[in-house]
Amino acid sequence: MLDDKIFLKQVLDTTPDQVVVINDSGEIVFVNKSWQNFGEQNDCTCCDVWEQKNYLVECKKAADNGDEFGLNAYQGILAIIEQQQSDFYLEYPCHSENEKRWFMMRVVPFELSDKKYYVISHQNITERKLAEEQVQKLAAIDGLTDIANRGFFDTFLEQEWNRCQRLGMPLSLAIIDIDDFKLLNDTYGHQQGDTCLKKVAKVLNEFTKRPGDLCARFGGEEFVLVYGNTSSDQALLVLNDILEKLKHLNIENKHSLPSRTLTVSVGLTTITPNSDFTCAHLIKEADDLLYKAKNKGKDALCVSDLAFI
Repeated sequence: MLDDKIFLKQVLDTTPDQVVVINDSGEIVFVNKSWQNFGEQNDCTCCDVWEQKNYLVECKKAADNGDEFGLNAYQGILAIIEQQQSDFYLEYPCHSENEKRWFMMRVVPFELSDKKYYVISHQNITERKLAEEQVQKLAAIDGLTDIANRGFFDTFLEQEWNRCQRLGMPLSLAIIDIDDFKLLNDTYGHQQGDTCLKKVAKVLNEFTKRPGDLCARFGGEEFVLVYGNTSSDQALLVLNDILEKLKHLNIENKHSLPSRTLTVSVGLTTITPNSDFTCAHLIKEADDLLYKAKNKGKDALCVSDLAFI
C-alpha cells in the first residue's frame, strides 16, 4: 500500500501553486515545494524556518505598512478562522524588478483530529492578467504618440506610489515640456508639430523598460516619466541621457531662441512615499520645478530630492 503521508506530500510538491497550511493561531505548519522555491528565488530571509513564522502576523505587518492587499488578506483569513465565511480569495500583484506577476490567494479550512487548519494557496495568474492589461491599455493609449495617456498615468502613479510606500523605496517623477512648441506649430504647421510630438515620445519611451517605469503624455506638449525604486541621482543620470538623445533629433524650431532647434524644460523630483504626502504633492513639486526651469530661460533641468523628508 502507498504511504499516505509521502504520497500526499508528493502530490502537493508537484503542483505549481504555492501552498501553505496554518493553524487557527496563524502559525505555519506546512509549506510545499513551490512555496519553498518561490521564497528562495525571491531572496526571502526565512526560507529555512517557515514553520517558525506566523502567517497572520506577517499579513498584519504588511497591512500596518500601508499594504492594502496585506490588509485584505489579513481580514479575509481572520474571517475564515472566526467562521464568518466559508472561503476567501484575493487577486493581488507581486511584481519583481524585472517582471510583472499576479497571484490569486485562496483560503479553505479543514479539520483533522479535532484541530482546525487552513490551506492557503497562491496560484500564478500572470498570463490572464497580462492579457487583461493589454485590453485595458488599448483604451489607455494616447492616439497620437502611442504612449500611455493621462488617465493611465494617474492610475499607474497611484499604484506605484503604494508599492514604493509599502517597500520603503524612492519614487522619481519628471515632467517634460517642449520649449516654444507653439512657435514650432505656427512656423511649420500642425502636421510637423504632431511629428515632433511622436519623435519626442518615442525617445522618452525608450527609457522606460521596467514594470515600475512609465512614459505618458501629460497633456499638449507635456510628457511625464515615472521611475519606481529610483533615487534622485539615478533618475538624473537617465534624464541627462534623454536630453542628450533629444538634442540629437536636431528638430528645427528657428524662432525658438537662442538654440533655433527643439529643446525641452524638465522638472524632476524624488520622494519616498509616506502618509504625510500624496501623489498630488509629487506632481505639484515636479510641475513647480518645470516652471522654475522655464523661468531660467528654458532648455533647463531643475531637480529636488524629497526622499529623506
